[in-house]
Amino acid sequence: MIHYIIDGNNLIGKIKSLKELQKKNKQGSREGLVNMLNNYFAGKKLKATLHLDGHPNTALNFSKGRIIYSEKRNSDFMICEEIDNSKNPKLIAVISSDHKIMNYAKANSCAVIKSEDFYQEIEKSCEKNDEQEKLKQLEKEKDFFLNIFDIK
Repeated sequence: MIHYIIDGNNLIGKIKSLKELQKKNKQGSREGLVNMLNNYFAGKKLKATLHLDGHPNTALNFSKGRIIYSEKRNSDFMICEEIDNSKNPKLIAVISSDHKIMNYAKANSCAVIKSEDFYQEIEKSCEKNDEQEKLKQLEKEKDFFLNIFDIK
């Protein structure tokens, strides 16, 4: 099972809407990221760890894994520590655009996905889901009209 280790603040910095929100409302940007990840990972067999700088505020529900706050420590160090403590780093995909973290992950046989590339995958997934929802809605409308006009 793939284990995603996500550099949360780095990913927030690559998503324009969350980056802007973070300037005004740090907790709001965290909530937005967690919602985005929950939607993207829904129905997929994996586990994930989301690393965030600072201290927890309001509890967030990350359905596919856990959230680790750096508290007074450096979250980059904690990501590297999690890689070190892994039984099989080859099953880890690290999501970050931080060169230090990317190089460390590569040196430890982890897959590396740049934050901006990962966000593009999330956007594609959302577009696909939107199209599927629209198709379902059109199918319901078609059935509704066929029933109204008693067409079989």
